[in-house]
Amino acid sequence: MANDVWVYIEHKEGATTPMSYELLGIGRTLATELGSNVNAFIIGEQIEQAAHEAIQYGASKVFAVEGPLFKAFNGEAYAKASHFLLSKYQPEIVLFRATTQGTDVAAASAAHLGFGLCTDSIGLRVEGGQIKMTRAAFGGNYTVTVVNEKAKPQIATIRPKAFPMPEKDDSRKGDIVKEPFTLGESELHTKFLEFIQSQVTINLVEADIIVSGGRGTGGPEGFKLLKELADLLGGALGASRAAVDSGWVPYEHQVGQTGKTVKPKIYIACGISGAIQHLAGMKTSDCIVAINKDPEAPIFKSATIGIVGDYKVIVPKLLETFKKKLNK
Repeated sequence: MANDVWVYIEHKEGATTPMSYELLGIGRTLATELGSNVNAFIIGEQIEQAAHEAIQYGASKVFAVEGPLFKAFNGEAYAKASHFLLSKYQPEIVLFRATTQGTDVAAASAAHLGFGLCTDSIGLRVEGGQIKMTRAAFGGNYTVTVVNEKAKPQIATIRPKAFPMPEKDDSRKGDIVKEPFTLGESELHTKFLEFIQSQVTINLVEADIIVSGGRGTGGPEGFKLLKELADLLGGALGASRAAVDSGWVPYEHQVGQTGKTVKPKIYIACGISGAIQHLAGMKTSDCIVAINKDPEAPIFKSATIGIVGDYKVIVPKLLETFKKKLNK
């Protein structure tokens, strides 16, 4: 048990998305290198469905803390349950998604256990029994490799979509171990009242189609055209750091080392030169369509389809064509 890799499974009041299980793939790779197993752990109420899916996505076992107090996410309560599980089983490596929830529980667990934490990792490998974690540094201009020298568990949060999603196998079987852990509201300093949905509804990480703009769009007006195309295709609007820094579009849309890492089926890059910081966030897209006036733009080296031209001319033609195809 002490040599195993554990993956934290996120949910919102019991509801999960496939992205909750994405770290089980890289977890399996690390466990194989260590000669151990990849297990999942989950904290919540009525966790059976999420636990069974974790097994189908590759977990050998699922360890669970369950109870009404854990129905809605409470950072303090979830952290205490995480401390309990990790202290009892002492896994070698613990992986969390670099989301609000994952980072909250990971940071509290690392602080409570007295171990180091590497946040927002984009690369993982095992050498000499140690996990080496790669993350962006100095505003995304460099990458650094970090090693936790304070023994186990070695804890890391992983940027969403930094690794490929494992395949689901409905025939896989595994054990669900429910651990008795009780916690009263009187033991907590915080209480969950309600969840208020953000007014920003963009979900770049899970989008299948992203239409993204860069400095070459020339200003905020250009993003209105790109959003029209994204909306027509049922996709999301993305942006380069240059466009965000210029104030043309909010940070929530930023793709790259200092933004979101995405892996859509189609990524349409308009007026984006292809700086390495941006490529790091989208180069694993299934299909990259690059539109740029500069035939020497680096983005074309990574593009599946390259179109040399002005996006102000090309995007309206795409809109016209897609509207006819989609009968809109």
